[in-house]
Amino acid sequence: MPNIKIFGGSSHKGLAELIAERLGVNLGKVVTRKFSNNETRVEIGESVRGEDVYIIQSGCGDINDNIMELLIMINACKIASAARVTAVIPLFPYARQDRKDKSRAPITAKLVANMLSVSGADHIITMDLHASQIQGFFDIPVDNIYAEPAVARWIKENVPEWKNCCIVSPDAGGAKRVTAMADRLNVDFALIHKERKMSNEVASMVLVGDVTGRVVILVDDMADTCGTICLATHKLIGSGASAVYAILTHGIFSGSSISRIKDSQMQRVVVTNTVPQEKNADDCSKIAIVDISSILAEAIRRTHNGESVSYLFSHVPL
Repeated sequence: MPNIKIFGGSSHKGLAELIAERLGVNLGKVVTRKFSNNETRVEIGESVRGEDVYIIQSGCGDINDNIMELLIMINACKIASAARVTAVIPLFPYARQDRKDKSRAPITAKLVANMLSVSGADHIITMDLHASQIQGFFDIPVDNIYAEPAVARWIKENVPEWKNCCIVSPDAGGAKRVTAMADRLNVDFALIHKERKMSNEVASMVLVGDVTGRVVILVDDMADTCGTICLATHKLIGSGASAVYAILTHGIFSGSSISRIKDSQMQRVVVTNTVPQEKNADDCSKIAIVDISSILAEAIRRTHNGESVSYLFSHVPL
């Protein structure tokens, strides 16, 4: 592909390599290192003048360092006369801080959007934003790609009784996501209403819908401590579900989440590779990984060629 450069940040080099391989290009040369005082230094190792540049950096690992590294890489390419700089951010950082939910609370997702714009980004490609209104925080184009087509294909290939399953949202906020998946598979859906004591501690759960004797597929955009999905699984099994699968776009898996999954009654926990998952999959046999590099690579190819990306909302690239 002429006039295109793909650079990978240090958050998820494996995904950047898969995307570059899919596009048939080599990853651009970039050196990132720290000064002795922990300041980030970035050196772009090849010319980007007049090029269409894509920088792949996910919001995982050392999030604050990785955000700073991304901002510096964008700015370095911009002042080196790149024609366009696109930030490919599979997991958008600080996406859960998207509204003022109590007095004096910051809207940090908006702050991140401002920083990306000021650093010189011309376009953002991301996947399954926690709240789709985050797109409105930007004054530059944002393509929010969905993992749903790839996930639906996994369900059809790996869940034997998927035609009689029930798609369940572990909270009321995910109702729209769950109804879209249920419509795609032409199955029923239900949801769980939860009340929280604190931001990562659930007090009680109420199931709205009937799951008796059926395979249940829990669908959510991300799982951090996995407390919600493990409690939801316990509630669903207690309500008569025959088996429970969990499907999550972003498996952050912090703290003791992996041991919680091992101890839970879930059959499988399916995550995409927007976050590195190899170690988690080795540690827990219940975790299955859906590769979304082909979707992001196709989004980059279509953006570079000036084609519509809406095809990806309903199809998985071959």
